[in-house]
Amino acid sequence: MPVYVDYDVPADLAESALEALEVARDTGTVRKGTNETTKAIERGNAELVLIAEDVSPEEIVMHLPELAEEKGIAYVFVGAQDDVGHAAGLEVGSAAAAIVDAGEADDQVEDIASKVAELK
Repeated sequence: MPVYVDYDVPADLAESALEALEVARDTGTVRKGTNETTKAIERGNAELVLIAEDVSPEEIVMHLPELAEEKGIAYVFVGAQDDVGHAAGLEVGSAAAAIVDAGEADDQVEDIASKVAELK
């Protein structure tokens, strides 16, 4: 397990987060990539942050969990960069993504955020 992963995410919760990202991509607003995700968190715009567990070097996303904690934003770890990238609408992997406006996935994002709070 990478250094920055501070809790285990059940497979169904990770899958649910990816589905929410796909719905938000189509009906709301998402930010893709570490830089855009970092900006969304710093500005307090992000509703949910997805971070891939297979990022190398780890330093690329190591700051995201701590930053999200400071801002009170829920974050979830997903197995692979490819999964995050495809759910965000990219043809390549993405180390991180943020849901800024959940659109039709609003209830799903709230549900994920409450489950994440229970895991910590």
